[in-house]
Amino acid sequence: MSQEREIRGVSGWVMVVVLFAGVLGSVFGIVLAARANNTPGVIVGPLAIIVACVSFFGLTVVNPNEAKVVTLFGVYKGSIKTAGFWWVNPLTARRRLSLRVRNFESGKLKVNDHDGNPIEIAAVVVWRVGDTAQAVFDVDNYENFVTTQSESALRHMASRYPYDDGTEDEVTLRSNVEEVSNALRVELEQRLAKAGVMVDETR
Repeated sequence: MSQEREIRGVSGWVMVVVLFAGVLGSVFGIVLAARANNTPGVIVGPLAIIVACVSFFGLTVVNPNEAKVVTLFGVYKGSIKTAGFWWVNPLTARRRLSLRVRNFESGKLKVNDHDGNPIEIAAVVVWRVGDTAQAVFDVDNYENFVTTQSESALRHMASRYPYDDGTEDEVTLRSNVEEVSNALRVELEQRLAKAGVMVDETR
């Protein structure tokens, strides 16, 4: 199972200044080398400009409530979760991941309650990504995983309780909404933990 590792890049604004200074310095060096007939200097200067230009691709923006999952040649290097303008290794791949709270509303599902009576039931799940590494690497598509597991948990939960007409102390789907919602939340937390997803509320 993957484990999130939070990293921070170098300040993007500092790197912009450094890289522009590197480009201008390299151009100035090429001019001086050409005047002095310094062949190595003429060769090194363009290479330095190419390196500086490639380095610009390492600049990345992280917006509030989002993360960038950073990988280098298929190896997970960490996640940038601090909002800002950053610079990382330009050879890395960076995948954007939203950390915002989201709602999933299931359609009406036709299921049988604990007594075998056919009922229609639906749920709203409030969730967010907690572990970016698990969300990206441990499941194929974490959003589809949330949808599938939510509907599966809802079906399973509905079959555990009668819709109505229970005994005095028996929990029913109709009369004990809070208890049933909490039971659904607990089951969903267990199912979605492997995808790095946190469940804030179910209803």
